[in-house]
Amino acid sequence: MAMKMETIAHIRTCYGEKFGVPRQPGLVKDAWGELVFEPEFRNADALRGLEGFSHVWLVFIFHQALRSDWKPTVRPPRLGGNERVGVFATRSPFRPNPIGLSVVKLDGIDLDHPDGPVLKLSGVDLVDGTPILDIKPYIPYADALPDAVGGFVSGAPDCLSVQWHCAVPAEMSDANRRLIEATLAADPRPAYQRQESGREYGCLIDGCNVRWTVEDGCATIVACEPGDNRA
Repeated sequence: MAMKMETIAHIRTCYGEKFGVPRQPGLVKDAWGELVFEPEFRNADALRGLEGFSHVWLVFIFHQALRSDWKPTVRPPRLGGNERVGVFATRSPFRPNPIGLSVVKLDGIDLDHPDGPVLKLSGVDLVDGTPILDIKPYIPYADALPDAVGGFVSGAPDCLSVQWHCAVPAEMSDANRRLIEATLAADPRPAYQRQESGREYGCLIDGCNVRWTVEDGCATIVACEPGDNRA
């Protein structure tokens, strides 16, 4: 029996392109998102009771990684991008079905938004415009497993320190600055480039075109200008 899945929503986020998006949810606490339902799913009754949960699971599509074929092994960044492991032992977007799963913080439900109801989220690891297939509440007693073993993913990755070499834009809010610094601290560089120094990188973070370099464990922001945050 063929199964039909519909996109129920899209998420607006602070990340205008894939490069720069945290590799896991919750790594950048200030990374915001707004989940906007498609018109046929904009029904507040479908969210009744959700306000009592602090976090939700998002089931989404890796829409910028669609391809007609798949490979049984991939090179996860956590292993330096050189060692191959089975695709089902990773969260790689290049899968037989390009479906992802993220747990994010639910900061509120805006019922008065023009496109409401809209879910206000944080700790997101999704690019702007990602299609959402489903939402499920995070249930701590069942979903949090303190004795779980993480395989080759042992602990959170090391962070970079961050400094500004350029002037911080006068109109930039403290929240925006924290978001940029936390995103770069999570080191979005490809794993195979992490031994290099001096290369300049750039990405769109919350409408800012940020350029930076990395040397001796420190990310130095060399430019920060307004940019187009659309994916």
